[in-house]
Amino acid sequence: MADFIPGIELSRLFYTEAVKPILAATIPDLQYSAALIGSGSEVLGFDTPMSTDHHWGPRLMLFLREEDYNHRRKDIDDALRLELPTRFYGYSTNFTLPNPTDHNVQLLEEVDCGPINHRVEIYTIRGYFLGYIRFNIDEVIEPADWLTFPEQKLLSVSGGEVYEDDIGLQSVRDRFSYYPHDVWLYLLASGWTRIGQEEHLMGRAGTVGDELGSALIGSRLVRDAMRLCFLMEKQYAPYAKWFGKAFNKLECAADLSPIMSKVLAAETWKEREKHLAMMYEYIAEMHNRLGITEALSVNVAIFFGRPFRVIEASGGFASAIRRRITDPAVKRIAEGKLIGSIDQFSDSVDILSDPQWRKKLRRLYK
Repeated sequence: MADFIPGIELSRLFYTEAVKPILAATIPDLQYSAALIGSGSEVLGFDTPMSTDHHWGPRLMLFLREEDYNHRRKDIDDALRLELPTRFYGYSTNFTLPNPTDHNVQLLEEVDCGPINHRVEIYTIRGYFLGYIRFNIDEVIEPADWLTFPEQKLLSVSGGEVYEDDIGLQSVRDRFSYYPHDVWLYLLASGWTRIGQEEHLMGRAGTVGDELGSALIGSRLVRDAMRLCFLMEKQYAPYAKWFGKAFNKLECAADLSPIMSKVLAAETWKEREKHLAMMYEYIAEMHNRLGITEALSVNVAIFFGRPFRVIEASGGFASAIRRRITDPAVKRIAEGKLIGSIDQFSDSVDILSDPQWRKKLRRLYK
């Protein structure tokens, strides 16, 4: 077994020591960008030795100018197939063919000699973004686009690394670095709305002896609070596999993670409510530190005479944030129900992963 090298580092070395010299020798006048972005746990820096069992290895992406793509792509591919070493830092550079019966998974496959079935994937910048997030980079990013881009994909196109940039890949990535201010406000207001819609239901389920239902609602409230924390710290959230790991990198996590863990471990709704109340008050203080609205109460209160302690129903965070939205296009969207973004109203893997849904989902904001 080769010594494990984080995939983003392996990709950088692969480009610098193997791919770049071949391109310089065979197509010296080629202008391109080289990077590792998009799908893959290594792009986020979360890969481990277990990640090496599929889709992982010495790989990277080359982006060509539109005018070079059609007539130079094959020359590049042929040169790499013939000139790449069969192994790099102990890992095979050869991959199996995509397996349509198994989600097109590719595995490392040892070979003694070339040609190499490499994973130096070749794109145009425009073609890549059209395929990955269904967006034409020649157009303006509208609010409805921001709200239908899954956060995981925004994270992965703005994350990773660019190793060479002759043709402006980084400037395109910079457009997706984070939400515009008023879209961010809309997402914050929508996040608080989600908490307000369910915070009283946790205790209500408990009072009729449904501790399982109460625990389920409590866990949903924890997840919604975590999403608010990502928003308040202006960090994109990854998908479920890495959600908790990424959360623990936030500044608030040291204080909040123990509280949230107690919510999840609670056996009774009363105990659960005690820790949820602490969580609510902490994120309310985080909100006030942002300074985006007037200071709001950070104390939980009784829910309309019922014995349930809540924060949003009495604090009005969503309403206060919505009032600060000034962009006309976002304001028009916010005048309706605060349904939020694709990540806030759906956790369907298919909807979040398939960019073809975006055209239909944009209609929600008409």
